[in-house]
Amino acid sequence: MQLFALIVKQDEGVERKEREYVENFLVQQLNEDAVKEYLTLFDQHAGLLATDGEEEKETKKSRLTSVKDSVRILGICKKINKTLTQRQKIVVLVRLFELVNSEGRFSEQRMAIINTVAEVFNLSKEEFKGIEEFVLNNTAEKLDLPDVLTVHSRTIETEGKQIFSEGLSGIIAILQIKSVELYFLKYTGHDDLFLNGLPINNKRIYLFANGSTIRLPKAKPIYYSDVLARFKADENYTPLSYEVNNISYRFKTGNLGLRSISFAEEQGKLIGIMGASGAGKTTLLNVLSGIENPTEGEVLINGLNLHSQSEELKGIIGFIPQDDLLIEELTVFENLYYNAKLCFKDKTDTEVRDLVDKTLLLLGLIDQKDLKVGSPLNKMISGGQRKRLNIALELIREPSILFVDEPTSGLSSRDSENVMDLLRELALKGKLVFVVIHQPSSDIYKMFDNMLILDTGGYLIYQGNPVEAVMYFKRLDAQINSDVGECPTCGNVNPELIFNIVEAKVVDEFGRYTALRKVSPPKWEEHYKENIKMPKVETIKNAPPSALKIPSKLKQFFIYTMRDFRSKISNIQYVMLNLLEMPILAFILAYVTRYIANPKSDIYIFKDNENIPIFIFMSIIVALFVGLTLSAEEIFRDQKILKRESFLNLSRLSYLFSKTLILLSLSAIQTILFVLIANSILGIKDMYFTYWLVLFSTAVFANLLGLNISATFNSVVTIYIVIPLLMIPMMMLSGAMFTFEKLNRSISSTNRVPIIADLMATKWGYEALVVSQFKDNQFEKYFYDIDKEESKANYKLVSYLPELQKRLDQNGEALKNPTSATSKEVLEDNIAVLRHAFALEKIAVPEIRFAYLDQFTPSTYNVAINKAAYSYTDQLLSYYGKAFARFNGKKEALRSFMVNKNEKVYNELRAQYHNESISDLVKRPFEKNKILQFGNELVQQYEPIFKDPSPKGFFDFRSHFLAPQKYFAGNYIDTYWFNVAMIWLMSILLFIALYFELLKKLLFSFPYRLALLKPKSKAEN
Repeated sequence: MQLFALIVKQDEGVERKEREYVENFLVQQLNEDAVKEYLTLFDQHAGLLATDGEEEKETKKSRLTSVKDSVRILGICKKINKTLTQRQKIVVLVRLFELVNSEGRFSEQRMAIINTVAEVFNLSKEEFKGIEEFVLNNTAEKLDLPDVLTVHSRTIETEGKQIFSEGLSGIIAILQIKSVELYFLKYTGHDDLFLNGLPINNKRIYLFANGSTIRLPKAKPIYYSDVLARFKADENYTPLSYEVNNISYRFKTGNLGLRSISFAEEQGKLIGIMGASGAGKTTLLNVLSGIENPTEGEVLINGLNLHSQSEELKGIIGFIPQDDLLIEELTVFENLYYNAKLCFKDKTDTEVRDLVDKTLLLLGLIDQKDLKVGSPLNKMISGGQRKRLNIALELIREPSILFVDEPTSGLSSRDSENVMDLLRELALKGKLVFVVIHQPSSDIYKMFDNMLILDTGGYLIYQGNPVEAVMYFKRLDAQINSDVGECPTCGNVNPELIFNIVEAKVVDEFGRYTALRKVSPPKWEEHYKENIKMPKVETIKNAPPSALKIPSKLKQFFIYTMRDFRSKISNIQYVMLNLLEMPILAFILAYVTRYIANPKSDIYIFKDNENIPIFIFMSIIVALFVGLTLSAEEIFRDQKILKRESFLNLSRLSYLFSKTLILLSLSAIQTILFVLIANSILGIKDMYFTYWLVLFSTAVFANLLGLNISATFNSVVTIYIVIPLLMIPMMMLSGAMFTFEKLNRSISSTNRVPIIADLMATKWGYEALVVSQFKDNQFEKYFYDIDKEESKANYKLVSYLPELQKRLDQNGEALKNPTSATSKEVLEDNIAVLRHAFALEKIAVPEIRFAYLDQFTPSTYNVAINKAAYSYTDQLLSYYGKAFARFNGKKEALRSFMVNKNEKVYNELRAQYHNESISDLVKRPFEKNKILQFGNELVQQYEPIFKDPSPKGFFDFRSHFLAPQKYFAGNYIDTYWFNVAMIWLMSILLFIALYFELLKKLLFSFPYRLALLKPKSKAEN
C-alpha cells in the first residue's frame, strides 16, 4: 500500500480511477474489515487524509520532495526483496504499471520510480520493456512482440505468436515472463469471457496460472497447456511423438489389466494418470515405460516400437517408482554420485562431482549432501527431500520421457507441491512426464496438461484437460451446474467429484446404497469413445538422442563394488555383527566340544577328543548357515533399484560379480577368524589352511545359493522360510548324521554315495575335511600308504577270499543236485559273483593265472571248474597273506624306528595329530556287515579310507563315501582337492543360474501356465 501510495501521490496527486483501482484490488484479495484498514493506510500515505491547508502545502511540496519519496520507495523495495520471491516481485511490478495505467498518467517522474523499482527487483531491461509494452498497448499490431501471444478472430501477418479464435471481439493478449515462467493475460474486447470460471474485466490484467482455462462464447476453450505449447514451440527441445495404439495387457493369471487403450502425446507435457484402486494405473505405467510387454497393441516413440526396438531407444526413458530407490547407508551425495558414475563414462570424477553438486543445489538438497538418507522408518532426511532425491537419480541424466508412480504418496501438502513443481519444471524443459497421481489437491491437479482417467478393469474413460474432466463427467451425470469445473469464488477444483460420479452406487427402495454401480466401466468407456476424439500428434521419424553414456562392463563392476562396499562399511552395526558372528560361534562350538576323556586329568589331548567329527560337521553347517543369511537379502533389497537401473541398460553381469566379490571377501574374513579361533582351542594343528579352504568354499556356495533365493522371492519372510528347507536336507545328506547305505531304499546306495547326496555341498565339504584330517596330518602321513596296502591285503585275506570260497562250497553242494530250482538259483547267483571277482583278481594279480573264467556260465560250470576255482582262491590267499605280512612288517619297523629314536616325540605326535574318533569314522571297525553283495559285485563295507573307487566310465567320478581319492578322466585325484573343486563347480553353476534367473523361471512359470488354462469369464473376453 505504501508503494502504491507513494507512486500515485507524485505530480498532481491521486486521481479517482487510481483510488478505485486500489480499492478493487483490495476487495479481490481481502475481507471487508481488512479492506477498510488497508484503504485507510493507502489514503494516509497518499496524503488524502490531510486538512485543506496541509493538502495545499503538501501539493506544493510534492514537486520538491519527490526525491525524498524515491528514497522511501527504494527502502520499501529493499524490504520487499527480502520477503518476496522473484515471481511475486514481478506481480508487484505489473500491478504498479496497472495502477498508473488506470488513469493513463505515465509521467516522467512516475516512470522513473517504476524504473527504480524494476532495478531493485533485479528485473532485466528486456522483460521490463515487455511488461511496459504489454500494459500500454491494446492492438494486435502493437503487441507483435516475441514474448506476447495474441488470440483474435482475424488473420494478421505478424512475427509474434497467435491463436485464431472465430467470432472473438478484440484480442486476448498473454505476456510471458520467461525468467520465472510467469504468464499475464488481458482482454481488449466486449465479449463475456471467463478465466477459471470468473468473468474477465477488460480493464484488468490477470495472472494466467497453471491449469488456467479461458472460456470463449463462440469457440473452444483455451487451456494453459495450449498457451504453453505456443511459447515453447520455438525453443530447441528434442521433438517427441509418443503414440499408444490399442494396447491391452493380460496378467499371467489370465485376467485383463488394460483394455484397448489409445492416446498420443508430444514433448513438453505433464500427463496425469488417475483411477480407483485396481483400475490399472501402475500396470499402464509399466507398459508405457517398457517394463511390461503389452498383450496386444504397440507403443511408438518417434515411430519406434518401444518393446520390439528397445535397443534403439536406450537411455531415453526414466522411471521413478512409488517405493524408495535410495541406498539407506549412503549419504545424499553418494547416492547421486554413484548413480551419475553409471551414467556418464566420458566425465572425469571431478566433472561428475560438480554435476552432482549442481543437481543437489537445483533441488535444494545441497545442505543435506553429507547426511545418510536412512530408511523411510528411520529418517535422516524428510519425506519430501527423499522424494526429490529419488527424482534427482533420474533428473541427472535428463531422460526425454519420465514415468513417475505416485510421487506425492505419504508427503505433506507442501512437500507434494514442491515435488510436483519439480516435475512441472521438467515438462517446461521439453520433457514428456507421465505421473500416476492419487487424491491430488486442486493446485496439483491443475498443474497437469492432460489427464488419463482409468476405471476398474483397465478401461480408459477420459483423456484431455484436467479441469474439463470435471465438467465432462458432470454433463454425463446430467448435473445442473455442469458448465462449472472449478469454484467460482476460490478457483479450486475437486478431482474427487469425478470418482464420486464414476463410482456412484444404485440406491434401493429403502434409500440405502447397494453394491451395484449406476454406470459400469464398459459403459463409461462407451461414452468416452462417443464423446472424445483422440488428439493427433505429428509422428517424428528420428530416434530421440540419449545423453546416457554407460561405462564399460569392467568399470561398471568397479563402480558397483565401490558402491556396495561403501554402503556396507558405513553401517557399523552390520560390520560389527558380521565380523564378530563367526568368532563367537567358533568359540562357542570349540569350547563346548573341547572334551577331556580322562576324568582324573585336566590335560586336553586331541587324540582322545570324541567330538572332532561333530565339530567338523558343525563347522560346515555354520559356514553354510552364515553364508546363506549373509546373502539372502542382497538382491531382494536392491530389487527396486535394479528395476530403475534397467532403464540404463547396465550390465547385470557386472552387478552380480560385484555382489559376489563383496560377499566372497566377507566370507573369507569370517572363515579365517573361525578357523583361527576354533582350531586353536581344539588343538587341530597345522591344518588351518586345509580347514579354511573347505569352509570358505562352502560359504561361497552358500553365498551364491542365497543370492539365487534373494533374486527369486519377493518377500523377506519367504526367503527365511526357504533357508531351513534347503539346509535340513543338506545336513541330513552330508554323511555325518546317517550312513548312506542305511537310508530309504529308494535313495540309498551300497557301493557309492547316492546321487541326491552328491548334489549336497555339505557332503563334499564334510568328506574332504574328515579324509584330510585322517590321512594328511603330521602323524598319519608316515603310515598311511603302508596302512592302505596292509588294509587291502587284510580285506582280501580275511573277508573277500573267504566269502568267495564260501560261495564255491555252495556251488559244490548245488552241483550234487543241479536240477532243483534252489540249486539253479544258487549257482546262477554265485557264478555271476565269482566271474566278476575273478576278472578283477586277474587284473590285480596277473602273475597267478586262472584259465577257466570263460566257462563261468550256468550251462558250462561243473565240478572240475569249481575245484579249479577253489585252488585259485587258495593261491590268492597265499599271495595276500604274504603281502599282509610284508606291509605289516614295514609298519612295525617304521613304528619301532620312531619309538627307538624318540619315544616321547612319537607319543606326542600321535596324541597331537591323530584322533581316535576320526579313525573310527573312516575305518568303521565295528561295522557288522564287512562285505555285502550289490548286483554281481561284493562290496567292502569297512575301512573305506583305504579303498580306492572303482569307476564305471572314463568320466565317472562317483565313489563310496570317505574314499581317499577320486577318479576322473583317467586320473586319480586326492579327495580333498577333488571335493573342493566340486564345491566350486557347484558354485559356478549357481552363478550361471543366478545370471539367467533359472530358479525364478522354474518356480513361477508352471503355475502361470496352469492359470492360462482356466476358462475366462465373459467380462474378460
